[in-house]
Amino acid sequence: MRVKNIGIGLLFSILWSSASVATKFGVQYASPLILANVRFFIAGILLLSFSYLFAKNKSYRLPTKKEWRQLALFGFLNTTLYLGLYVYAMKYTAAGIGSLAVSTNPLIIVLLSSWWLNRKPKAEEWTGIILGMGGVCVATYPLLADSYTTVEGITLLLISMIAVSAASVYYATIKWELPNLLINGWQVFLGGVFLLPTTLLLADFGATSWNPVFWGSVLWLSLAVSIAGLICWFYLLRIDTVKASLWLFLCPLFGFFFAWWLMDEPVTVYTIFGTLLVIAGLYAGQRTKLSAGKTA
Repeated sequence: MRVKNIGIGLLFSILWSSASVATKFGVQYASPLILANVRFFIAGILLLSFSYLFAKNKSYRLPTKKEWRQLALFGFLNTTLYLGLYVYAMKYTAAGIGSLAVSTNPLIIVLLSSWWLNRKPKAEEWTGIILGMGGVCVATYPLLADSYTTVEGITLLLISMIAVSAASVYYATIKWELPNLLINGWQVFLGGVFLLPTTLLLADFGATSWNPVFWGSVLWLSLAVSIAGLICWFYLLRIDTVKASLWLFLCPLFGFFFAWWLMDEPVTVYTIFGTLLVIAGLYAGQRTKLSAGKTA
């Protein structure tokens, strides 16, 4: 069983870190908004279809009026804002930086939860935030000069990280009664619905190439990341929340490897040092949780 858990943890890290490269491939042939909307609807429809057609558990039901409101807000933050902005940012950001930025989510969550839940961050959490953000800045610096990344792209990426961190904090405040598959299916689908008017208004459909690379990107993001990746994540969370967070440490490493291997993005001393700073920040920010998990 332990070997199985390690295998699922590695699979999660690989799938999660592959999202930035897959997105980068897709936005080369389509408007980011079109790529995002198609991905959301495919993932949402597949998850909901599976849940309602094949699940025999009575908990797989339609949401109540209150749950619709909760799912709508969660979907707007977690899908429309976060993933919509993230996909758009990847058009102007190196794939490796996109993966590295995602790994800072636990650190941003610390800041948001301190404001939202009136919780004062601890000294080690502040250390983690400073190290993590500093690491992203160090890794980004040479890419700005080489035009792999732009200031606009980094700004959109930062806003998207704040949005998903806000979604995570909001998720933690709700006592959900729906199964995880239904929550994920509805929030992705509703997020796509909220994004659709913007896509129809602003996206350049004429410049979109509906070629195998585009569809390969969409299907990978929908099936491998949004469905398989999240199923792995929920499995790890059920076993041990603290140990599950450890797998986030590998995401920057896999992310830069995929960016170098598949997109020929440079790996420099700045890349390595920045990644180490982010990993150190993640460790420092969660050191209290990790210690508590060992003594429990």
